Amino acid sequence: MASGSRKTNNAAEIDRLALAFAKEPESKVFIPLAEEYGKAGMWDEAAGVLEDGLRTYPGFITAMVALGRAYEQINQPVKAKAILEEAIKLSPDNLRAHRTLAKLYAEQGTNNAAIRSCNVILDLHPQDQEALSLRAGLEASRGQVAEDDRIRVEEKRTSTRIHEDGHGEHMESTVTSATVAQANETDNGSLSVAPPRFTATQESRTVAKSSVVKQLEQWLSSIQARRRDPQGSSALTSKTSS
Repeated sequence: MASGSRKTNNAAEIDRLALAFAKEPESKVFIPLAEEYGKAGMWDEAAGVLEDGLRTYPGFITAMVALGRAYEQINQPVKAKAILEEAIKLSPDNLRAHRTLAKLYAEQGTNNAAIRSCNVILDLHPQDQEALSLRAGLEASRGQVAEDDRIRVEEKRTSTRIHEDGHGEHMESTVTSATVAQANETDNGSLSVAPPRFTATQESRTVAKSSVVKQLEQWLSSIQARRRDPQGSSALTSKTSS
């Protein structure tokens, strides 16, 4: 019964304010009229009268914040965010604007902006439970996102190292094989110099690749020196045999 009485009173108040606004469209009666529309859940009507009122009173903060709230209720978040962000430029500490903005930002996943709006509210009202709860949830979510990002970066680094190590080992093997083939071709089988043998153990991978190349260069130099001085090579062989 009481609920029905409130609805009747609300309807009567809406009729009274709507008539007053119709008679004086340049008055600020559209503000209480929009509030009554909101109480009745008539958010489209509230948005309509607020838009009309702001044409007469552009930059009217109370009307801008109320319109942002109405837009949020009729599921127009882009319009709601735009008007509310304009409002806090004019009135940076407007709590109603920040309260609605915090919800909009959180729903859109822009957590840092939502936390900033919560902080504005909590700077003025440190025990505001709604703002405290929303900020706690956003900070927990942001921490999880940061941890997920850290894991992805580490996985990417690990994958890159594995790829680079594998590529390096392949290049080393290719250089060794090519150099041995070149040496055998140059020697034409006239000298029985065995190519150096390299192990592929885990320990040898820690040796700088330059040392491998250096050993190959020394071996090639030895072959080339013997080809340039075959007599010295033969004498050395005979002397060794005697």
